[in-house]
Amino acid sequence: MGKRIRVQRRGRGGPTFRAATHKRVAPARYPQPLKDVFAETVKGVIEDIVHDPGRGAPLALVRFENGMEAYIVAPEGVHVGQQIQMGGGAPVEVGNILPLGKIPEGTMVCNLELKPGDGGALAKSSGAYATIVAHTAQGTLVKLPSGKSKYLDDRCLATIGVIAGSGRTEKPFLKAGAKFHLMRARGRKYPRTRGRAMVAAVHPYGSSKRSARKVTTVSRNAPPGKKVGLIAARSTGRKKKKEKETGTQE
Repeated sequence: MGKRIRVQRRGRGGPTFRAATHKRVAPARYPQPLKDVFAETVKGVIEDIVHDPGRGAPLALVRFENGMEAYIVAPEGVHVGQQIQMGGGAPVEVGNILPLGKIPEGTMVCNLELKPGDGGALAKSSGAYATIVAHTAQGTLVKLPSGKSKYLDDRCLATIGVIAGSGRTEKPFLKAGAKFHLMRARGRKYPRTRGRAMVAAVHPYGSSKRSARKVTTVSRNAPPGKKVGLIAARSTGRKKKKEKETGTQE
């Protein structure tokens, strides 16, 4: 009798597969939205810059003059004690928070709201930024870090600048222990053993014999012990280029 495979143990919800979220500092989001982001402007100061476990970018604690405080993802170049502003009347400077409708074209921004008042959802990882492309009747056209362009509401807030920690991924881990602790903070299992490296009793793909290979596509309704690989895949392998059909006119 074999043991439960990884997907079964993860589904149970044990502490091995859970992130230590009690060590997290706070959600990284803008404070309560202003009644009119274009007309109102509130000043604030960066009181502290801290590390958040499981996050690649630092967080900045901002305290505003109206009593609100919030942790936001820190853009590159800000420092403790820096004065920042939030609202439509704020100047276009690194660290300030403005609605997209007030940001000039070509400006690099980060921590964009997908919908007005959601606190920031796009371009929040270390080194990420988006670019303001154009202001149209549909909204503000923004080029996202993925390379795709998207229309967003002019009232959506964004921070001027690039998220700090842009060179984080360039440094190698050097040893498995460093990678283990990163994965542990994010609630991921590391190291991961290939199914082919296991015996046939403990994994659907397990066996060292070449003749024992199985098809890697499984049904959507497969039980947890067999639901590994390409789940309900429409096709497998590399996509073939479609040849253009050339018709001859008679």
